[in-house]
Amino acid sequence: MGGPVRQTRWDTVSRISAMLRSPFFPIWPATAALFALSPAIATGSLGGSVVTSTLPFAAVLAIAAMGQTLVIQQRGLDLSVAGMISLTAIIVTKYPNGANSGLLPAIGVALLACVITGAANGFAITRLRITPLIATLGTNALLLGVILIITSGSSTATPAPALTSLGFGKLWGIPHTVLIALALVVIVALAMRFTALGRRFVSVGTNAPGAYVAGIGVRRYVWSTYIAASVLYGIAAILLAGYVGTPGLSAGTAYLLPSITVVVLGGASLAGGSGSVIGSAVGAIFLIQLQQDVFGAGAATSVQYLIQAGVIAAAMAVRNVRWTSVVQRLRARRASITQGGQGMTGTATDARDRPVPGQFVPALGHSAGPQISRITPSQPSHRRDP
Repeated sequence: MGGPVRQTRWDTVSRISAMLRSPFFPIWPATAALFALSPAIATGSLGGSVVTSTLPFAAVLAIAAMGQTLVIQQRGLDLSVAGMISLTAIIVTKYPNGANSGLLPAIGVALLACVITGAANGFAITRLRITPLIATLGTNALLLGVILIITSGSSTATPAPALTSLGFGKLWGIPHTVLIALALVVIVALAMRFTALGRRFVSVGTNAPGAYVAGIGVRRYVWSTYIAASVLYGIAAILLAGYVGTPGLSAGTAYLLPSITVVVLGGASLAGGSGSVIGSAVGAIFLIQLQQDVFGAGAATSVQYLIQAGVIAAAMAVRNVRWTSVVQRLRARRASITQGGQGMTGTATDARDRPVPGQFVPALGHSAGPQISRITPSQPSHRRDP
């Protein structure tokens, strides 16, 4: 009677053990702990108006981090995120010039610029074989130059009312930016897990040579990754422009390092091969709430950066803690109990069944007749099985 129950119990323990071993797990308890401590760190940091004002920034960062997650999973790094966000935000605010009629064409032009930028990154990396770090850094410098040409060094455009409505609007009390970010996270996560395209994408990032041997177009997938990432940066920039109104020339700079930080906080490795868009989204919430707590506590700017660095380092250290040590001890205890139970029923090897010095025992692993070997105290058996 106890056998099936015990097996079910230990199957549950095994599933929990696998979850604890996942690099994408620690960000969840870390975020929960941060929110639990937020009222003590900064009074009112979880107030309704405060949360409503910070969630859009977390949504924008989550979308940008999603693009960075895809790139890092393909063993790359995209430093053009700053220029791409800045350029898109300026295009969608400058060219409509406050009129709703010009908003959709401006969004189309901005997204087209994102596709061209991503294609340029992919071409430089896959065809010219330039390191992703150098290729995207050069593209970012090019984008910043285009921004200076377009704006002549100043940005005073007024956003279209429809864009402002998108940034500040709510549905069921939830900001539009949050709903859009949530929808994108769910779509990308499901596509990567349950579609053939997503599984091939993961295969290319995990083992590119093996994917190539299997007939998957590795270059095509890497190229498409940079295009998709740039489009995600563009969507994040559109939402940011609608929320802040008049973005500065360097609006995207604030999302360069944070977009990489939250990807790592979400459990991805900068070496590539793994990543979770859900983990990155939770990491974005963690980082924005951390910034809000530090700001609400009235800390100086230098102290804010130090606190952020310390908490991020602690969060990274949590990933290396052996969370499964308790589970391993439980498994060892289970093995000892099982062996003890077998001994009581007579099914386990008894001490009387063990070979004693001078006793002949069958040699295992041979099929050509019964062979025997002699075990003596002074000369133990060193026979190797073929």
